[in-house]
Amino acid sequence: MPHAKKGLRLDLRTLILVLSALTAVTMLLPSYFASYRVQRQLLIDHSLEANRVYAAKLAAITDTFLGNALQQLGFSAGVQAHNLNDAPSLLAETERVLQQSIAFNSTFLVDAQGFLRAVSPAPLRHLIGTHVQTPGSQEALRERRPLVSTPFLSAANNLVVALSQPIFDGQGKYLGYVGGSVYLRERNFLNSMLGEHYYKDGSYLYVVDRNRRLLYHPDPERVGTVVEGNSLIDQLPALSEGTRQIHNSAGVEMLAGFATVPSTGWGVIAQQPLSQTVAPMRQLILNVVLLSAPLALLGFLALWWFALAITRPLWQLAAGALALDRPGTSEHLHKVRAWYFEAAELKRALLFGLNLLQERIGRLNRDAQTDPLTGLGNRRSLEYNLSLLKAEERNFAAVVLDIDHFKRINDTYGHAVGDQALRQLAELMRSCCREVDVLCRTGGEEFIMILPGASVEIATVVAQRLRICVQDTPLAAVGAITVSLGVAHWQSNSGSLPAEVLSEADAALYVAKQNGRNQVQVARSGEAAHS
Repeated sequence: MPHAKKGLRLDLRTLILVLSALTAVTMLLPSYFASYRVQRQLLIDHSLEANRVYAAKLAAITDTFLGNALQQLGFSAGVQAHNLNDAPSLLAETERVLQQSIAFNSTFLVDAQGFLRAVSPAPLRHLIGTHVQTPGSQEALRERRPLVSTPFLSAANNLVVALSQPIFDGQGKYLGYVGGSVYLRERNFLNSMLGEHYYKDGSYLYVVDRNRRLLYHPDPERVGTVVEGNSLIDQLPALSEGTRQIHNSAGVEMLAGFATVPSTGWGVIAQQPLSQTVAPMRQLILNVVLLSAPLALLGFLALWWFALAITRPLWQLAAGALALDRPGTSEHLHKVRAWYFEAAELKRALLFGLNLLQERIGRLNRDAQTDPLTGLGNRRSLEYNLSLLKAEERNFAAVVLDIDHFKRINDTYGHAVGDQALRQLAELMRSCCREVDVLCRTGGEEFIMILPGASVEIATVVAQRLRICVQDTPLAAVGAITVSLGVAHWQSNSGSLPAEVLSEADAALYVAKQNGRNQVQVARSGEAAHS
């Protein structure tokens, strides 16, 4: 009988330990897996959205650049209309446009019959007097309007895009057109704008026209080729902007963000390898496992102690069953029934261990809502706080701001100095705000401050204080920088969504930019604060 009791106790203790260990593993492994999947998807979604925003911004810049180039040609067309029979003046004007604009590799004037009357640079002037029959010229003569041509191969086998403006005399008679050509296989404005955006992690940009022809690619040999077998490029003419997970021509899975240049229909695609995007997750999960290992060891020791605690009352119950006829057995058994409390404690210990893991997962989720450069909240943090304010029906003011001429800082002093400017602005925002205020960086040099409970007047004062603080705080190597700010206010009873106030504040920021920068604009008619 003693041997039986000993065997029962040892078997039960082992069973409890094994069962507890299996339970812990069964719960922890799915938690680790779920954490990995959630964080992986967050990284993918963030990269896709970042690529989309980046492509949209470059598409807008390209569209603006083309518009400016056409405007320059339009001015030149007005000048040339009065000098069409003055060959030296025509040559001087084409040379002026070429020298003053970085957009063109050559500039020229073609009369209404299609004959070349003037061209720059000088090595091309032997062509003056020839009849121009390129597709771009025929298109310009036919359309007689401001035009960015479809890319075509010139007689010299250059892949060319021609920009043109028609020339009309005072009576509206068509006299020809002024044009500028962009040699896509040579140095051009697309190379200048996009060539610096190639990263060692495999990210890159490329541009295609409506006919799937590559206008820009990091590999110059591919410029001019037609993209085949790419579902995104096939559907691009019907889309304006968006994101896709695709495989590139090398079979690499990419995270692509895309946007269309409105005036030409060109597609700008920014993409990053999926493998590079999720690579940090492996180290992140490894760190979680390493940090959890000591806790797991402590948990195992606790489980072993609880197993002893569980087997001891059961042994006492068995001993009491053999001693039913002894005095005090009933009282002893009554006390042993506290075994249920011990079971509850074991369960509580397991839940405690799981709570530690969930707390760590929660910390990872908070990290996913934080901008790593400035330590401010990111767009997810902004959306979360806006949803809380709406649920609480709490009024708030929004201040949207960005650094004036930030691209110039990056281009002149480098991205390291630009990052320093962003971090300095974040610190100044913290110093000008309360702890309850929500400070976010939503992308690039764009920041948002949410001031719960603040009126538009208070928000304007805060914005002005921040503007002056930034203006008076020089940045090493750059000197003084400035910011432009837009202010708007949300009332819980207005019937509008909290997110709409951001659009109003952004519109006010745009007005501040248009009015000269380094100022605060309020999104209300007739009320504004200026520097």
